[in-house]
Amino acid sequence: MIYEYKHKNITWVDLENPTTEEIKNIADRFDIDPMVAGELLIPTLRSRVDYYKDYIYLILLFPISSASSIENSNEKVQEVDFIIGEKFIITTRYSAVDALLEFSKVFEVHSILNKGNMSNHAGYIFYYMLQFLYKSLLNRLANIRDLLSDIENKIFSGNEKTMVKEISKIDRFLLNYSECTSLHKDVLESFSVVGEKFFKDDFSYYLHSIIGEYLKVKNEMTGIKEYLAELRNTNDSLLSTKQNEIMKVLTVINFIFLPLALIAALFNMNTETLPIVGAPNDFYIILGVMAVLTILMFLYFKRKKWL
Repeated sequence: MIYEYKHKNITWVDLENPTTEEIKNIADRFDIDPMVAGELLIPTLRSRVDYYKDYIYLILLFPISSASSIENSNEKVQEVDFIIGEKFIITTRYSAVDALLEFSKVFEVHSILNKGNMSNHAGYIFYYMLQFLYKSLLNRLANIRDLLSDIENKIFSGNEKTMVKEISKIDRFLLNYSECTSLHKDVLESFSVVGEKFFKDDFSYYLHSIIGEYLKVKNEMTGIKEYLAELRNTNDSLLSTKQNEIMKVLTVINFIFLPLALIAALFNMNTETLPIVGAPNDFYIILGVMAVLTILMFLYFKRKKWL
């Protein structure tokens, strides 16, 4: 499917799951190398940047969320291909990208109002596109930070055990984000070098700003990872402390009942003579001895602060 937008003399062509015929028409219209055109048909899932005489070919991978909550999220890798010429930009994607849809609305408004510097050349359009894409990632990471804050409250409310799974979910989510964006800095730095040669104006500030937009995402991810690591350590410590307390109580209980079991076993021996056995109220005497021993041991453990 082809969507086309215009702003003065700049054309943006947005391709979603393009067919062979659609790719051929676009390649003929903008004089795209057949090798590049062929790569637009299917995702390659490999970030890179290539410099051609009349355009720059760029591939970036983004983690795309299909749900707003981490519990129901189905994170996947979304490839977006960019072909950036002097007066045109072509984007190719293989599923809906909300950030690009949002940008298309803003682009149309700018076209109608004739505002902004997007009409200078297509490099500016690429810059604003990436702003929207990285803003989308930052918004998603902000949601994750809120979830971590909620997890922190639950950890200190006695829900350490159930939080183990929630922490693991977010850890997996962040791993996906890191894998998708790991090559962005290298690709954008390469684009910055070739972009200065290609556009030949005061666009260098925007080229460096593009890298800055990525670094915002990277820094936020780093901060969230550190937050998550601290929460995991805290949760593990609380779980370990709680388990140690349980084991201590069980050990003390076992130690208390061990001599009682020994007494019961002694008086159950099949011998001819047993002390107390056969005397009046022998059962209650033995029971009383056991009770006194239990109380004495309990008081001893309390004094030692083992209970």
